[in-house]
Amino acid sequence: MISAIILAAGESRRMGKPKMLLPWGNSTVLGYVISTYQAAGVQDIVVITGGVHDSVEKLVSQYGAQSVFNRDYLHSEMLSSIQYGLLFLLWERTGVEAALIGLGDQPQVQAGVVQRICDTFREGKSGLVVPSFQMRRGHPWIVSRSLWDDLLRLKSPQSPREFLNEHAGQIQYVEVGTSSILADLDTPEDYEKFRP
Repeated sequence: MISAIILAAGESRRMGKPKMLLPWGNSTVLGYVISTYQAAGVQDIVVITGGVHDSVEKLVSQYGAQSVFNRDYLHSEMLSSIQYGLLFLLWERTGVEAALIGLGDQPQVQAGVVQRICDTFREGKSGLVVPSFQMRRGHPWIVSRSLWDDLLRLKSPQSPREFLNEHAGQIQYVEVGTSSILADLDTPEDYEKFRP
């Protein structure tokens, strides 16, 4: 089984308001991301929360997903949220083969792309599957359980990028024809540019 870890712990400083809760289509930014993953066949979804976590966790429960609060969110980067998610899966999900690491502020991501990434992992050629657009890595990406310890050993200021660079020879890239894997919502300008 592939479980998703959706990173949604940030404080939305550049956005100026909680971006996970902003309207997106007939949902919210984070709600749309969860729905997209579910439409791609990913049923076990863990959302890592931090800023405005009470409101975000209420939203997550409405979509049948699980939330995990990152107690270090004020002083940490993406790495600690990934580590919180992996530890939760290790303790709570014995049958999980891999984690799909995604961004809660990436509602542009397409279900078909998520499904291709998961299908590529299931073909069994690599323990690391990363989408690529014009030679640039994006999200979401998959890491097999056998590599989780390497991610869990990292210490700030190390980052997931360093993990991927260290394991570059093991990565199987999935070339996609959309820049949506690169785009997230950091500023009001991003939101106005991309929102449907």
